[in-house]
Amino acid sequence: MLLTPHSQATPARRRRTAALLTAAISVCLVAASAPVVPLGIGDRLFPYLGNPGYDVASYDLSFTYPGNNSEPLRAVTTIDAWTTADLDRVNLDFAHGTVESVEVDGDPAEFRTAGEDLVITPEDSVSDGNWMRITVRHTSDPVPAKDREGGWVRTADGLAMANQADAGHMVFPCNDHPSDKAMFTIRVTAPDGHTAVANGLPVGVEKSGGSTTWTYRSRHPMATELTQVSIGRSTVLHRTGPHGLPVRDVVPTEHRKALAPWLEKTPGQIAWMESKVGRYPFETYGLLMADASTGFELETQTLSLFERELFTDPVYPQWYVESIMVHELAHQWFGNSVGPRTWSDLWLNEGHATWYEALYAEERADKPMRSRMKAAYASSDRWRAAGGPPAAPKAPDPGRKTSIFRHNVYDGAALVLYALRQEIGRPAFERLERAWVGRHQDDTATTEDFVRLATEIAGRDLDRFFQDWLYGEKTPPMPGHPDWKAKAPAAKPEAPAGRPKIPAAKPEAPAAKPKVLAAKPEAPTAKPEAPEKQARPAMTPAR
Repeated sequence: MLLTPHSQATPARRRRTAALLTAAISVCLVAASAPVVPLGIGDRLFPYLGNPGYDVASYDLSFTYPGNNSEPLRAVTTIDAWTTADLDRVNLDFAHGTVESVEVDGDPAEFRTAGEDLVITPEDSVSDGNWMRITVRHTSDPVPAKDREGGWVRTADGLAMANQADAGHMVFPCNDHPSDKAMFTIRVTAPDGHTAVANGLPVGVEKSGGSTTWTYRSRHPMATELTQVSIGRSTVLHRTGPHGLPVRDVVPTEHRKALAPWLEKTPGQIAWMESKVGRYPFETYGLLMADASTGFELETQTLSLFERELFTDPVYPQWYVESIMVHELAHQWFGNSVGPRTWSDLWLNEGHATWYEALYAEERADKPMRSRMKAAYASSDRWRAAGGPPAAPKAPDPGRKTSIFRHNVYDGAALVLYALRQEIGRPAFERLERAWVGRHQDDTATTEDFVRLATEIAGRDLDRFFQDWLYGEKTPPMPGHPDWKAKAPAAKPEAPAGRPKIPAAKPEAPAAKPKVLAAKPEAPTAKPEAPEKQARPAMTPAR
């Protein structure tokens, strides 16, 4: 059952989104006789993501799992959207399935593909300022596309999702850009013996002839890149977090006993984050422990994705694993509740998650923040040369869209926050953090919004500070630490950031959690006070 569109997007959010979308293309989008072409909203890093002319209010996703994670799922995607221009055609992002039929407002519509777009031509054009409902019957292919990252993740016993940065449309037709949040209802039908869990809270379970259908619904808007569906031979463990928050974790049934002690830590970690930035912003939280070698952890909304072996491989010290748990938890505030308006604003997600990961390690495991930031400062010029300044990251490498997740937006961005705390003082910095997540809850925000709020709270002009720290090719002097030195950029670009492989002989674990494959980790320093994050070979690091 779809939520009523009028309840799913505030007028202010619709106006902001409409302004972004209509700026990407003229009001007269495409004439019926014009060639079918892929569109986008002009994101600097992903120019063909998203589509102009409408603002999605809700998605209703239905998947039927055949019991084999190598066969396509049957699916129906229903989209309710508010039009922001006169539309002769409607473009959706969709690239990895077969479309069987399309309806617009209940009437059959023609459709074709162009690039990674599904281009729909309704019988009658849809005028500006109206609600429209698009229903697409399609398949959703869990087998990875050639030379394409993300989408369904095949686990030992089923499937999970990893849609960041641009892979939601590898699973279902959508407006696949973080600027267009929407409400979600997700239904999954699977053969008996499987369990399905998705974002949000359960609202129904129906059994019918040898299969079960689970229905989940979000209570807060969500970006397509944060969608999560788990299907497998799983056990769902329940506990209670602060303020009676429902906490549910999804684990492979055979590993339930080994994983339970780790999962018991989550309520305390939520309470710790609430003490820093305010109340948890969603209706539930939990960890999805996937039996898969992905090489990353991912902050999917209300149900963060983790590799099981992060918790069962003894090479990872306890303090390190707990800090990674906090990294993904922190994303629920920074990146999920307050989403990036564009992918160039990624540093706001990853810098903050890395900041709280490091702060937790300092307070709970005696791993000094200052030592980690000093090490980051030494590497910062190299990171900027390899990946661009934190707020102006370089485009992804060809064929590797997740390569935007480099060191510069992890510890490099956390270093900006450390410099800001040094510049304006701890009390003002802590007020800024609370104000940021409070002011922009359930919305998207930009780097400019953060600069504006920091200036307001500090009570003085910070434009030069942020210009240098966020956009400079070189790392500025660190306030309060004029003796800190940056190393010269390496002749050969560094590998993207990733979760480090920690030497068993000396598990003084590195800092935390990115999402990209690093082919060859850097050699450790003589004293790995705060090692850089590297991915394990042939794996895609955490996000």
